[in-house]
Parts: sequence; structure tokens; C-alpha cells
Amino acid sequence: MSPVISHTPSSRRSAIRLLLATVALSCSAMSVHAQTWPANPIRLIIPFPPGGGTDILSRIISNKLAEANKWTIVTDNRGGAGGTIGLAEAAKSAPNGYTIVMGQKDNMAVAPWLYKSLAYDPVRDFTPIAHVAYTPVVIVTSAHSRLRTLADVVNAARSAPGTITYGSPGNGTTIHLAGEVLEGAANIKLVHVPYKGSSPAMVDAISGTLDLALSSVPSALSQIKAGKLRALAVTSAKRSTSLPDVPTVAESGYKGFDVSTLYGLFAPAGTPKEVVARLNTEVNKLLETAEMKNAIHAQGAEPQPMTPEKLSALLKADYQEMKDVVKKAGVTID
Repeated sequence: MSPVISHTPSSRRSAIRLLLATVALSCSAMSVHAQTWPANPIRLIIPFPPGGGTDILSRIISNKLAEANKWTIVTDNRGGAGGTIGLAEAAKSAPNGYTIVMGQKDNMAVAPWLYKSLAYDPVRDFTPIAHVAYTPVVIVTSAHSRLRTLADVVNAARSAPGTITYGSPGNGTTIHLAGEVLEGAANIKLVHVPYKGSSPAMVDAISGTLDLALSSVPSALSQIKAGKLRALAVTSAKRSTSLPDVPTVAESGYKGFDVSTLYGLFAPAGTPKEVVARLNTEVNKLLETAEMKNAIHAQGAEPQPMTPEKLSALLKADYQEMKDVVKKAGVTID
């Protein structure tokens, strides 16, 4: 015979009291966690090897966060596979506020559409904490080139489709895809030449072997200042602080054009909201200081504080936009 389950008002009231007590206990535990956090060192995963732009930016922010708040932050370089190895490590970490990662557009918004198999979902598996900075792509040509403006590039490409070449640091990078977006916006056809890094592309652009090169600002800045490269435009919505005289693509006739690389701190999904809010507040405070602004500008980047919700919306927008761009480019990585 099946047991008889009582559903009397008394039993229902008891069940409700038990549920409320459980919720209250859970909220109390979260509150205590937030008040005592951080009681242990915080690990910041940097998904690239030491010495690169992401590593430098990560160490700038982690050192200043630790200094301002008397925290211990341990940086952990987990490079490889375009940053996806470090992101996968962060995604599977405990969501307790003691593991965060510096994510960027390449591994958060582009990689899911490039790799046939990826160990994380950037929207589902991460909690956005704070946007740190963004970097534009700069379009350059030889100082001796006949191409003096972006309009010259567009006119030349329309006159002879498929003859104007541009180099990038590699297939599927945000810098390469900025070229794809430009082709679509201007309705032109360029020839993409992928390199293994920015330096060899810069060399060929200077010599005139390439008509154009697309690059991060830091990689091209010294050659621009030396007068060996001519900067035609930057791809961000606003002009670069490092190149204030160089117009944006939007200013050059393509309203709304904005292809920038975001750099943001993320935590595993489920990290307590109180911890996320505390980290966001402290990062945003730093980004408003002159010292931090100068340090970020020195890396060719632009500081841009925002709420976790706004960072989440930015990531989701980039994620969806890159789906179509990668599909058009026809690039995949096994």
C-alpha cells in the first residue's frame, strides 16, 4: 500500500517555514562571504604568455587593485590556442570569487565561431565583472604610398577589385576581421594576407610589398611616429589618444563603424553578486585615476569603466556580430 502524504494546512505551513529558513540561511551565508571576501589570495588568469599586450594590461590592473585594497592577487599565465586554454581553465574554476580572468574579444566573442570544439560558452559560463579598456585597430600604409586617405583605398579597390592587399597578424584575429567588416561597410573587395604576428606585416607595409596593414596601435605606433608608416584611420568609435590626428573609419564616411577589442575581467558563472559588485567598484575607481589612464594609454588602449550589466550587453553584441563576420571570412580552426 502506498504511504499517505498529509497536505493539511499545518504541514503546508511547516514546509513554507522550512523553505524560508533555507533561503534565509543561504542569503546569510552569501552576505558573510561578501563581508569576509577576500580572505585568501585572488588568482587572475592571464590567457596569454608573459610580455604581450594582454599580460601587461592584466598586470597593471592587478598590481593597482592589490595596492589600493591591500589584497593579494596572484597572476597565472595560461597561454595557448589564442587564449582559449586560459578561458577554459577559468570557466571550470569554483565560483567563489577567488578566480578571475582577463578576457578579450578574440577569445570571448570570436573564438566560439572559429573553433569547432570549445570547452566553454562565453555567455553561459562567465559572469562579467568589469570592462577595463578597449583597443582600436589602425589601418596603415607605407609613407611613400599613393594611398593617402581611406577614401583613396576605397576608390582604388573599386577601380580594381581584388588587387589591394592588406596584412594582419593572422587568420581569425580581431584585426583580420576588422578588414572583413571594412570590406562589407565600403562594399569593396580586398586581398587578405595573414602573417604570424604584426611585426612581419609592418615590415612589408613599410617596403610597399603590402598596400595596407591592419595592426594594434602599439605594434604600429613607433613606425608611424618615425615617419615610415602613414596611418589612414582607426576602427574605434572615437579617435585613439595615441593617434589624436588620425580620423576614425566612421569619420571617413562610414557612420557607426566600430571594431574594437574589449578587455574585461570575468569570473566563473555563479560567482556571488556582492563580490562582483565589489570588484566592479574597485576597478572603476582605478580607471578614473590619472595614473591608471596614463598607464593604459601607454599601451595604446583606452580605459572605459562600465557596469557588469553593460559589459554583459557589450559581450553579447560582439558575440552575435562576430558570428556573421567569421562565417563570411570562411575561417575555422580545428
